[in-house]
Amino acid sequence: MNPTDAATALPEVANAAAHADMSMLGLFLMADWVVKSVMISLVLASLVCWAIIVEKSLLLSRLGREVRKLVGAAAPGSQAAPQAPQGEGLAARVLRAGTREWRDGREDGESRFEYRHRMEHAMRHALSGELRKVEPGLPFLATTGAVAPFIGLFGTVWGIMNSFSNIAQSNDTSLAVVAPGIAEALFATAIGLVAAIPAVMAYNRLLVRLGRLRQDGQSAAADLASSLSRRPPVLAASHANRAAAAE
Repeated sequence: MNPTDAATALPEVANAAAHADMSMLGLFLMADWVVKSVMISLVLASLVCWAIIVEKSLLLSRLGREVRKLVGAAAPGSQAAPQAPQGEGLAARVLRAGTREWRDGREDGESRFEYRHRMEHAMRHALSGELRKVEPGLPFLATTGAVAPFIGLFGTVWGIMNSFSNIAQSNDTSLAVVAPGIAEALFATAIGLVAAIPAVMAYNRLLVRLGRLRQDGQSAAADLASSLSRRPPVLAASHANRAAAAE
């Protein structure tokens, strides 16, 4: 390119850069296909994270109500019904598991401690099975929170490399020429942070809530087992009578 053509081209490049669309949509449309792929993947990851956050928050709220019922049933002075409770909630499942062992009664040579431990183990097993339903999806939040900033940074590095390449081709280092390319590159990092920050905060929050529910539920199961172990298994006699009659 001769000096005359370069002098003519430079104002055109500067004018195009000055009128570049700096909105989020404009930055996306101006981006290279690699940077666009990074942006799209981060946006999709963010949408999946928000879906997981909403779903797990609702599930933990429901389980929280069930654990409070369980804690209420284990409270001192509470008359926990010896009949197996109806329903499919966490509290009903845990209480059914405990009353099933309670009705079987103590086996020959079984101490009261072993009897209580058997009931507590059954209730803890039922509790853990329900709480494990919260865990799927949480690793995706942790992974997104850890990886998304680096994926965005990769898009930024790639975009800045393209900007420097354009600077070398235009022989113009003015801010008007450099700004659009750098802006679209930094936009990838911004999207990565937008995806990562809520994911990390939600993961920590959900994990703390899950841990508290598990701790409260296990404490309630221990109290219920201790309370039931002091009661005579009134149905054990009827089981024995039916077994004797069958013989």
